[in-house]
Amino acid sequence: MSDTSSAAAAATLKSLPTDMELVLKVIPMPADCNANGDIFGGWVMAQCDLAGSVIPARYAKGRQATVAVNEFIFKQPVRLGDILSFYSKLVRIGRTSVTVTVEVFAERFRAQGEYIKVTQATFTYVAIDDNGRPRPIEQQP
Repeated sequence: MSDTSSAAAAATLKSLPTDMELVLKVIPMPADCNANGDIFGGWVMAQCDLAGSVIPARYAKGRQATVAVNEFIFKQPVRLGDILSFYSKLVRIGRTSVTVTVEVFAERFRAQGEYIKVTQATFTYVAIDDNGRPRPIEQQP
């Protein structure tokens, strides 16, 4: 077994997070592949940004924008046919911003019922007014 497959085997989980909220589930398609046949990292980043915006939207109650990608780690490749589950959790609420963490788990096409964490990221979103300027948010959704 190669180092890559050893790491993947060690990272295989039988269950998904219970302390985070499932905010998005998607299956990447052939159009989402890079030249190597894996799913393009930019596509994964875009999906994470969408998933990350769900919890902040409850606080912003209006327009919001991604102001920072604080951290983004690709842990394993995403493959064609993987079922991706995006989980998110609130990290911090500021005066105008909300920070969340997003973790992505792949259920491999040939290994149904087993999950591998493929990506983790932290995003900050800011509530904005009609002029695109930061505005205060409520502390409770």
